[in-house]
Amino acid sequence: MRHACANCSAALPEPRPDFCPRCGQETDLKPPTLREFAQQFGGAYLSTEGALWRTLKLLLFKPGELTVQYLAGRRKHYVLPLRLYLTVSVLTLLLLRTAGGPMSVNLVPDAQAPALRSGRVSLQVLGNAGLKDGVFYCHRLPGWVCQRLKRRLDVDPRALALQAAAFKDRFTNNLGGGMFLLLPGFALWMKLAYCNRRLRYAEHLVFALHIHAFWFLALAFTVPDRLWLSIPAFTAVPWYTFVAMRRVYGGRRWPRLLRGLLVSLLYGLTLVLVLTGTALWSLLM
Repeated sequence: MRHACANCSAALPEPRPDFCPRCGQETDLKPPTLREFAQQFGGAYLSTEGALWRTLKLLLFKPGELTVQYLAGRRKHYVLPLRLYLTVSVLTLLLLRTAGGPMSVNLVPDAQAPALRSGRVSLQVLGNAGLKDGVFYCHRLPGWVCQRLKRRLDVDPRALALQAAAFKDRFTNNLGGGMFLLLPGFALWMKLAYCNRRLRYAEHLVFALHIHAFWFLALAFTVPDRLWLSIPAFTAVPWYTFVAMRRVYGGRRWPRLLRGLLVSLLYGLTLVLVLTGTALWSLLM
């Protein structure tokens, strides 16, 4: 009985080789084991000679160098930008979900209110809504938002505590999707600020992926809620971004500073819109 390759269906000679002569896949296939998965992950991705460690070294200690290497065509020895961003962001969001972290939106019951008859939803950018003595209130929010919040909150007051716990998980889950709106926005603002460089949008997007990967790493250091970790992490973000801009885009200091301020303003507005939209989606859907 002649055997065929499971991948490309090519007939295999006898004696059967270890690899298909047409596509190169192994011919002796067995169901994978957990040990094999661990060996593949540890050997190919986390080995001391692996691409991940080289990539993290440049990402952490040489701002912008990963982008320079990628745009220069030296890509084989480093984790690709999108894969790096996805890996770092997913791990950070999982950490936020399990350990808690900073949020710009709060849904909390009032601990001082008897029988949980009071509570509040605070959208710090727009307004607030909640229950007070069992009566729903809504200030400085669009009417349709107030109506949806009323349907969610004007129920058994004890359900407000459950809403608070569920909101945190929904917000963290939706935050990853919101970041995918921030990424192309950041790349667009960089292209606007450096329109005289004649770089393609995709080249700015590579820079955005590397920058956001570092930002997520910095965010991970704020999760333990220790000032000696949080303050350096937040301080490193603007310094790192400015140094990365110098290495990737060049130019004189003051024009680069003005470009950085322009991008910061536009990105800040985008961030507010995305976080507010993510919070509203998490509250209302």
